[in-house]
Amino acid sequence: MSEAASLGQAGEPGQPAPLIELAGIRKRYGGHDGAPAVEVLRGLTLSIGAGEFVAIVGASGSGKSTLMHLLGCLDRPSDGTYRFAGQDVASLNPDELAWLRREAFGFVFQGYHLIATESARENVEVPALYAGMPAAARHARSEALLKRLGLGERLDHRPNQLSGGQQQRVSIARALMNGGRIILADEPTGALDSSSGAEVMALLGELADAGHTIILITHDRKVAAQARRVIEISDGEIVADSGAVAIPPTSTALPPLDMSRAAHCAHDGGASLGTELLDAARAAWRVLWINRFRTGLTLLGIVIGVASVIVMLAIGLGTRQQVMAQLGAFGSNLLYMASRGESSRIPGRSITLADLDALKDVPGITHVLPNVTGNKVIRHGNLDVQTYVRGTGPALPQIQTWPVAKGGFFTEEDEREMATVAVLGAHLAEKLMPDVANPVGQSILIGNVPFQVIGVMSAKGALTGEKDEDDVLLLPFSTAGIRVFGQREPTYTVMAVDDVKRVTEVEAAVDATMFERHRIRDYGISNAAASIAAEARTQDNMTMMLSLIAAVSLVVGGIGVMNVMLMTVRERTREIGIRMATGARRRDILRQFLTEAVLVSVVGGVAGIVVGVTVAGLLLVWDVPVIFSLSAIAGAFACAVVTGLVFGFMPARKASGLDPVVALAGQ
Repeated sequence: MSEAASLGQAGEPGQPAPLIELAGIRKRYGGHDGAPAVEVLRGLTLSIGAGEFVAIVGASGSGKSTLMHLLGCLDRPSDGTYRFAGQDVASLNPDELAWLRREAFGFVFQGYHLIATESARENVEVPALYAGMPAAARHARSEALLKRLGLGERLDHRPNQLSGGQQQRVSIARALMNGGRIILADEPTGALDSSSGAEVMALLGELADAGHTIILITHDRKVAAQARRVIEISDGEIVADSGAVAIPPTSTALPPLDMSRAAHCAHDGGASLGTELLDAARAAWRVLWINRFRTGLTLLGIVIGVASVIVMLAIGLGTRQQVMAQLGAFGSNLLYMASRGESSRIPGRSITLADLDALKDVPGITHVLPNVTGNKVIRHGNLDVQTYVRGTGPALPQIQTWPVAKGGFFTEEDEREMATVAVLGAHLAEKLMPDVANPVGQSILIGNVPFQVIGVMSAKGALTGEKDEDDVLLLPFSTAGIRVFGQREPTYTVMAVDDVKRVTEVEAAVDATMFERHRIRDYGISNAAASIAAEARTQDNMTMMLSLIAAVSLVVGGIGVMNVMLMTVRERTREIGIRMATGARRRDILRQFLTEAVLVSVVGGVAGIVVGVTVAGLLLVWDVPVIFSLSAIAGAFACAVVTGLVFGFMPARKASGLDPVVALAGQ
């Protein structure tokens, strides 16, 4: 059964039944916001049968191009009825109209309307891409069509590398890619020389003989005369119609179009997600490369944002680990106790050595280390240095995990005999004896009291407030108290707990013992674990703050992506119209521009990772504490991709919402 017989009512003998039926079609523009309404088509009625070769001729402004847009479902009439194969086109939604354009129509435009960044082959394949044709079949068909049209040597040439006649033949090949049951040709010879124009008209005649329905829009009556039916239009009305003619016996009927598939294919048909994403990514990469300077400026914000997040987090984590290691060197199982206020028993001194003896019996306490401290001027030779002096017990290296680097530490015997021996902190040794390789055995003076240096501590590299923990002089507690500071009571006390998990429990027991003895809390107790946890929280907050500041760059980069995508939509409006005319659904356009926005962000994210890791690596060389975090790197990259999605959505949605006929008229 022929397509003519299957689509519509029977016509006159020898004439096809109507494939296209227009009844009372009107099209008005304007009439909104005070603008005058302009009626372009005025109650036009027309029927065209399958397999006809029809020329619609008229002067410029007669409404013939508007009629072509309506026939090709690029636009909708203001009034009247358009039936295609018996189906009222007004009942079709935008996706169903896209399916109809993809399956039934092929457009040949006067301006060719080829996508500038795509090759001849890729331009021809666009309709098949949206139809979901497999890549291998798509490539084979496009190559066959182009070879058939004499462009076998121009498959990979872009439009600017082709002549006008060659571009028009590419446009015809694209119209035939999905079958091209109906070829809508708008002034196909208008921009061609006479020789190329004759070739195009001969080709349209061959297509008509092959069973294609040809609707030719032209102002040239000589061109129109080559059609088998000529319809003249003037001022939006049909003024002449030569009438339908019998289909030549050599014509071949094309398979009928099943309109019942429109709803299903519009929603579930078309290209697969993977195919469209690959094509969108390929097209996006080509656009980015062509506009690489602008793309580079756009990427800068993303690159800076991702790199900043990576570097800031790496520095933050490195600094945190360093600080925690330094604090941990003091021992996380330690309790600290100091006087607070004045005691009624001993004015100015609330904690006594008797209290410390009592605390040694508290369960869980392994060491009680009294300390007396203050600042003193130390002399070696002719060099005077003011430093922090700490009188402490011989168990200090063990309790605070602070080993001696050179020499040794004072002993219990030194403590009992109030020996005048001293141990230098690493920085103090450098300041006090810069020219001495090993200070052990040297003598120093504190006031008029000479001390012999018996050791040098290992470097902590820690700061407590403004104090350098390595700029310290360590003396036996009894010696420092009696001979240096003139007091027997401790300034503060360090207590070691046998199990770090029991620190809180032991702290409560110490407090109970002290309160029982004093009946007033004229002392304060703290534990190193709490200090370390507090410092960790401070470092985490600082790292988070730095990361948030760095993340602002990502937002700025996202705004840049949005601006560039909006510019891209404006620059590529005609391309959007071409894609819609060849069957792209709104979600296809949305997906394509979203893919482009995400690709920009992905490229920026990868570049940002490279820059961030490089900068952090250089900081490592410069001894800056840095720790790379895979989660931070992945998080920064994910944020970049999400930024592209979020800020690319509005431009993509704007692109997908364009009216096809308006987009085609764009620049």
